[in-house]
Amino acid sequence: MARKKKVNASVSAHYDAAIDVSRDQYDTKALRDPTLEYPANHFRLQLLLESFKKKKIHRVFEIGVGEGTPLIALANAGMDVRGIDSAPRMVEASKANLARSGLDPERIFRGDIEDPKTYEEQVRGIPLADGLMAMGVMPHIVDDERALRNMVQLVRKGGSVFIEFRNILFSLFTQNRYTADFILDELLRGVDRRMKKIVAHDLLKRLRTDHPLVRASVRNSSAPGYDAILSKFHNPFEVIQLFEKLGFRDMKLLWYHYHPAMPYLVDKDAKLFRKEAVKLEGEHSGWRGYFLCSAFVVEARK
Repeated sequence: MARKKKVNASVSAHYDAAIDVSRDQYDTKALRDPTLEYPANHFRLQLLLESFKKKKIHRVFEIGVGEGTPLIALANAGMDVRGIDSAPRMVEASKANLARSGLDPERIFRGDIEDPKTYEEQVRGIPLADGLMAMGVMPHIVDDERALRNMVQLVRKGGSVFIEFRNILFSLFTQNRYTADFILDELLRGVDRRMKKIVAHDLLKRLRTDHPLVRASVRNSSAPGYDAILSKFHNPFEVIQLFEKLGFRDMKLLWYHYHPAMPYLVDKDAKLFRKEAVKLEGEHSGWRGYFLCSAFVVEARK
């Protein structure tokens, strides 16, 4: 319990300080401008809007509302929206953004999906959702199964969930410190440490282990950076097994944030890198996303 409280505090501190960064990731001006933050969340939101409309989802509940951009977009598309976030400043920001958009800010409240006591009073009497979404939440969850079980309780029978994860298989493509970590900690788990030491020595000669730079703090802030808080990767194959265990059906992976080359090569031609990245978004091979995408959304039916 003490560890969970410590994790929650650091995650909240990070996101409270990263409100502007979160908003930037939806900025469509960045589609062709490599000097701006890559708008990965713009592509994720488009995938969600497409699926929600196709499934005729009306009541939406979001875990981790951030500064409110996705819920506002869904509300503008005619959906009934509500949501929670564990970071107090994010709750304040999303309430303010909803109010500015002519929406009811009281649809947003503070809550921790790993602890139903923090939100059970607010959701009591509210109809169960047709669709639940949790973007950027699972990397910071201590107990994945518990959180997913809690999410299930907020969705009607036959409803759908849309839950995002960081893709650990992308590490095989990056050829940087993530690759080394994945090979040594995941692929070679249980292998004699002497053998792993040999592998590690060889990887140091072959990989750009100086990339990516460790994000120790949020820019222009002393708050902990993304790499200084619990920020897990997930294996899509293991995630699907977990969803099956919990009784979900019709699982589908929605891939986004494609990379046209190893990330450390972006400075070789940033404009070309951005152009080709945008072109790859929505790629429909069904398998390239496992390696070229840094994140994925699981779409599944309860």
